[in-house]
This record gives sequence, structure tokens and C-alpha cells, in this order.
Amino acid sequence: MTNSIPEIREVDFLFVIGSNTTEAHPIIAMEMKRAVQRGARLAVADPRAIWLTEIADWHLQLKPGSDVWLLNAMAHVIITEGLENRAWIEANTENFDAVRDAVLRYPPEEAAGVTGVPAKWIREVARAYATTEKAGIYYTLGITEHTCGTDNVYALSNLVLMTGHLGRRSSGLNPLRGQNNVQGANDSGASPVFYPGYQRAADPQVREKFGDAWGVEQSSTTGLNLNEMMKAMGDGRIRGLYLMGEDIVISEPNVARVEEALNDLDFVVVQDIFFNESCRFADVVLPAACFAEKEGVFTNSDRRVQLLRQAVDPPGQARPDWQLLLEVMKRVGLKQPDYSGPAEIYSELASLAPKFSGISHERIDREGGLQWPVTSVDDSSTEYLHKDGVLRGKGLFQPVDYSPPFEETDPEFPLVLSTGRTLYHYNAATQTRRSQGLTQKQPEAFVEIHPTNARKLGIEDGQLVDVVSRRGRVRCRAMISRQVRRYSIWMPFHFPEARTNYLTTDAGDKVTGTGEYKVCAARLEPVVDEETPKAVFPGSYAAAVDS
Repeated sequence: MTNSIPEIREVDFLFVIGSNTTEAHPIIAMEMKRAVQRGARLAVADPRAIWLTEIADWHLQLKPGSDVWLLNAMAHVIITEGLENRAWIEANTENFDAVRDAVLRYPPEEAAGVTGVPAKWIREVARAYATTEKAGIYYTLGITEHTCGTDNVYALSNLVLMTGHLGRRSSGLNPLRGQNNVQGANDSGASPVFYPGYQRAADPQVREKFGDAWGVEQSSTTGLNLNEMMKAMGDGRIRGLYLMGEDIVISEPNVARVEEALNDLDFVVVQDIFFNESCRFADVVLPAACFAEKEGVFTNSDRRVQLLRQAVDPPGQARPDWQLLLEVMKRVGLKQPDYSGPAEIYSELASLAPKFSGISHERIDREGGLQWPVTSVDDSSTEYLHKDGVLRGKGLFQPVDYSPPFEETDPEFPLVLSTGRTLYHYNAATQTRRSQGLTQKQPEAFVEIHPTNARKLGIEDGQLVDVVSRRGRVRCRAMISRQVRRYSIWMPFHFPEARTNYLTTDAGDKVTGTGEYKVCAARLEPVVDEETPKAVFPGSYAAAVDS
């Protein structure tokens, strides 16, 4: 995020796209509600009607996968009506002419035909965004979980750069992180192309620096992203897998292929706080401590590094992740660093990554959470980025063209399936389905279907249906709802007994590899014999182990 969460309440125009904020990020959504109550205008671009659309000035209910058309059309309006911030562009950016030439091919009237959003609304939202001083963009997986996810982000970035909504309070481009401490994991180098602090693995000087610090020569070959790893397991290039805090047989797309690949591996380790579905394929399970049973730091969506204090002891043989990893290093013959605890580990991170060099456990304990970059002990938190100029020197415009989703609908699979999260369950539901209250609120899987499509298919609300794609078949309850567009359906992916990701395609974004969870061709088949498969709590293998 370029800006901070508390700044949201002061925003005068919010553009929320591909984010069901109230359910996936409820604390951030509260700040958005405060802004609207104060008088801010709100535009929501989402194929579904979500809670925020009830208080929005505009709901741009676009066709799934048509984001580039919508965003380029907004840029078209801004440029053709002279609403771009020409002085800011000339002083702070490069390659604007290429984007201008590209977006002129995307007039709102043609965009309306592709996206389903009226041209009038596209023009109104573009004008409101360009002419409001405090205007912020907020997005999440609805933008990135496409084969064109990187292009979607570039298109959003172009809007920010051409209006100059960067480097000041209550504006900017703000991805809302999808999982707890995913920002901190990226910061720490959990990436195939970056060392800690976003230092490129392709840079020989960076590799030399980390090689000297760790006493191990660093490979000149960058790693595989998650999507590439799943495919490499399938074709034999990967023979062993170490899973930490990730239940891939629930969360990965085209999961039947993932399970087949897991069965062929020579060795699988799962390190987690509970037995999960992936443990069925594990040779070794290492019990990890949960957040309340360890110390360290979490970094939230707006780059705020916060101290975590241990509240209770880990149960049984469970240990903090860092202790388990050090023990593994020792057992495989690597030199074991003599760390006394998480504070010393973070100190090493800060010494090697300039973005964090002014942060320490001791300082956070004294001052509270610190937002990076904090480059020295004398620096304060960076509330918002680019205040003193674009960090890379010049903001780079990136022209993008529309590319269709990997999988189109046809007469056999006429519906567009999108997946996502709900308020009551979280990701693979490894934790939330162990909560009786949350399970009572949402006990089973469902598929949302528009009333028109339900009527044509003879489907009643609450009836069992089979959701079928080119990869698999899943049975769940039908929920007739006007939240979804006609010829679109929507499912959560939290339920092992109705595993949505048997249906999704593993086609990935060309840069990041992120799977296209948001667009998949499917059909619905009413179930005549409504004998429901026994739901297992909270997952077949977990239930067997717990009992």
C-alpha cells in the first residue's frame, strides 16, 4: 500500500475494485464506511453486489475478466477530456505517450459492450476520480487472480500516475493483503525473485552480499513461483516439498492435478498448527506454534511492523517456526546460526535490508508499530510512500491491452464461475471451521446463482446441485441471489467436502503465475436424488485424526 489504513477515513473519493472489503478486510472496510458517512463518494467495481455497493454512489458490475477494458476506458475519458495532471506527469513520470496512444483505442461506448457497465457511469467515475484531490484506489484478489492480473495492476497504476494521486495523504494505489502477515513474508524474502527487502536475486552484487552474510554461495538461477512449482511437481522436476502454513489441496487451483503430483513426490513435509487436508500426503508433520504461542513481528497491509508477544505456551511438541527450521538446518548438515530468538533474527534481516535497517524489536517495543521504509534509527515511520518524489526516480507508465480469460464459456459450460472468501471462514478454514460459532453461521458450501438462470435450469433455493467444469464436479447447495450477474456463479473455497478448486483452472498470470480463480467456465446440474454426502468436520483427514 502506498498509503496507511487510518488515512482512508479522510479520503474524498474511494475507488474499490475487485475487493469484497467488508468480508475479506472488515477492519479496513470500517474506515471506508467512516469516509462515506463523512461525505466521501464511493465507486465499487465488482461482478457481484457486495455490502459496500449498498452505500456506493456507483456499482460498476462488470463482466468477470473485463477489468482492462474498464480501466483503459476510464483513462480514455481522463485524457480526452483533459483531466490528466499534465504538470505532474512531465515532472514525475515517463512513457506517458505510449499509454495515451493505447487507451485511445478504448472508448467508453465500446467498453460498455464488453464490460456491461454503462458508458455514462464509466465517464462519471473517471471524472470524479480525476478531479477529486484526495482519491484512493483499493484492490485485492479480484484484480490479481487472473491470467492478466499484472496488466490489471498496471492499468490501475496508470490511472494513479496520470492524475498525480501519489505521494500525498489519503490517495495512492492500495492493494489490501489477502492473508495475515503475507506482507511480512514478502518483505522477508519469501519470493522466487527477491531477497529480503525486495533486493533482486538477479543482481550479482545482491547475491554476493547475502552469500557473504550467510556463508553460502547463492545460486544465479531465480526460483519458481507457486503456480510453476505445482506444475514442476507434476512433471518430475520437483521431487520433494516443504509446506508451511499452506493447505495447497484446498487453496490451489485444479487441485486434482495437485493431488496427483503430491502422490508422485518422494518426500513431503507439512509444518502447521493443525492437521489439514495436505497432511494426507505428508511423510512428516511438524507441529508449529500458533500466533499466541510465539514471539516475533507481523507486518500488516500498510507496511506497519508490529511486535507480537507470546501469551501462552505451545501445546505438546509444538514449537515456533524458527526453532523448527533451525533444527532442520542442523539435521541436514548446515551450519546452525546461534540465534537467541526472533529479535536477533530480525536484527540480521534489518542489517541486510536497507528498507528495515532502522527497525528493531526494542524500538517497536518503545514506540509501537513502525511503517517501512525506516532506513536508520533516526528515521520515523513512513506514513505514505513517494512523499519526496517517486521512489524509482520516475513513475513508469505501462501500456496494456485487453486479453481474454484463459477459459471462455460455450454451450456445454455457459456460466462463469468465480471464487472467493466469506466473512465467517478464512482461506482453507484450517482454523475457522474449528470454531463452533463460525460453523453454525456458515455450516456448508454453496453456489450463488442469479434467479433468471435458476429458473431456466429448474433450480430452487437450497436445492443440491452439481457444479461442473472441464476439470471436475462438486456438489453443494444452491443459493439464489441477485448478488451475481446473469450467467455468472460464485462459490467460496473453504470447504473440503465440496472443494471448489477441483473446478478452477491452473492457468496463471504471465508474470506472477497467480492462478485465474476469478474466471472459469462451468455449468450447473440439479441433483434429483438429494442424498447429501456426509459433511466432515473440519476436513476428512483432520476429523479422522482428531477422533
